[in-house]
Amino acid sequence: MLIEVKVPQLPESVTEATLLKWHKQQGEAIRKDENLIDLETDKVVLEIPAPRDGVLAELRLQDGAVVQAGAVIAVIDTEAVAQVEESSGAQVVSIGKPDTRVAASTPAPVRKNAVAKSMRTGPAARKLAREQGVDLSQVASTGSGTVTKQDIVNFARDTSEDFSLVQPGGMAGSERPEQRVPMTRLRARIAERLKQAQETAAILTTFNEVNMQPVLEMRTRYQERFQKEHGVKLGFMSFFTKAVVEALKKFPVVNASVDGEDIIYHGYFDIGIAVGSPRGLVVPILRDADKKSFADIEKTVADFGVRARDAKLTLDELTGGTFSISNGGIFGSMLSTPILNPPQSAILGMHKIQERAMVENGAVVVRPMMYLALSYDHRIVDGHDAVLFLVAVKEALEDPARILLQV
Repeated sequence: MLIEVKVPQLPESVTEATLLKWHKQQGEAIRKDENLIDLETDKVVLEIPAPRDGVLAELRLQDGAVVQAGAVIAVIDTEAVAQVEESSGAQVVSIGKPDTRVAASTPAPVRKNAVAKSMRTGPAARKLAREQGVDLSQVASTGSGTVTKQDIVNFARDTSEDFSLVQPGGMAGSERPEQRVPMTRLRARIAERLKQAQETAAILTTFNEVNMQPVLEMRTRYQERFQKEHGVKLGFMSFFTKAVVEALKKFPVVNASVDGEDIIYHGYFDIGIAVGSPRGLVVPILRDADKKSFADIEKTVADFGVRARDAKLTLDELTGGTFSISNGGIFGSMLSTPILNPPQSAILGMHKIQERAMVENGAVVVRPMMYLALSYDHRIVDGHDAVLFLVAVKEALEDPARILLQV
């Protein structure tokens, strides 16, 4: 029986997606629920599992194809088995019935993008193919049936271990190579949202510095017991999240957002935690942060980091949020101006802890200091509230007992 593999229903507000990478090739045996291909939306990466056991009889679309919900991307033959036949000393994949063929455990792969020689090609694609030494008869179209320059790029990248696409202004093998690659959907979405933030909000940034010695001393004192009790290390993010929540309670406008000519005050604290991933920056949401313990926060943030790396975060986890925290200090940043995550009205930037000479009670002492940066939407947050909010965060961190006593 032939079964079509279709693009599943996409998340709300997502109209199309991109096929990232096939994990199985035509002629390979597959099992039910085995991941066939990664599907990239502008927010998350989804997996398309095999609906049944069988053989991947046909790939309708190749890596990089743009698809919509319901599109047929492959066909599975549930009655076939993967075969290996000997032909002139070379292994060739074929598809046969179980009663007439002997199944092979490791079928030879079919060459990706193999197509008929009658495929149409544009002049720009032909020129690029000549420059890159690509055989056009082996390149498949991911669009309307015409091989494009991007199809050449995809084929060359997939079939070469050392591929570098040279654009006008440099020649292949020259000392001035250039490489043009399309943005991922996530990167394009990040660019769109950051541009939107700059165009729609009146963004200002205020700075302060915090003496991190009290927090460092508390972490050193309780780290071993905390880790033994909760199975996770006591990091900085739990302290900052708790300090932010207490400051937001005192200055609720910083936790608000703009909707047209209205201000929406949120009676809850959903804190976005900026996390770097191979695909770009993502901001999963720590919901009801005011109700979570230090251990809950540390466990959730650690889980966010792992699943962001593996592209396993869900759309729901990346949606919403009333305030965000970004930690550039883990990369060595001393000072930066974080940009808003719309529709939020403020974001706190953490930075590297650096020992500096400070004056206390007329004496010069060495203290582990961190610069803090608060970017905010001046349309609804006045400078007065922004400055006092950041001072409240600073005071909570310099006297962690305030966080526990909520004073």
